[in-house]
Amino acid sequence: MHELSIVMSIIRIAEDEAAKNNASGIEEIELDIGELSGIEMTAFNFAWDQAIKSTLLESSKRSINRIAGEGRCTDCNTVFQMQQLYEPCPACGQYLIKTEKGKELRVKSLVLN
Repeated sequence: MHELSIVMSIIRIAEDEAAKNNASGIEEIELDIGELSGIEMTAFNFAWDQAIKSTLLESSKRSINRIAGEGRCTDCNTVFQMQQLYEPCPACGQYLIKTEKGKELRVKSLVLN
């Protein structure tokens, strides 16, 4: 379950930022997670609930922005919504697609106190 290691990295990032800013806690964390990032959200939420115990994130509010997948065909330049990686272009059927959005995985913002 790689979701646990991802959650642990997010905790480390948040706590490092809190320490740099001499914050005593974290009120809120906002995450961007793309639908094509490979994150299984049920496993992520379970790992989150377990891993934040006794950390600065334990009583913080968490918000997640799910970023929809979007691709651009490198043959015909069509931009389209992607439900999964390696999806063919709906206009020409080719598989040479550049993923434009949906693979994001980042801490977008923190509210420190």
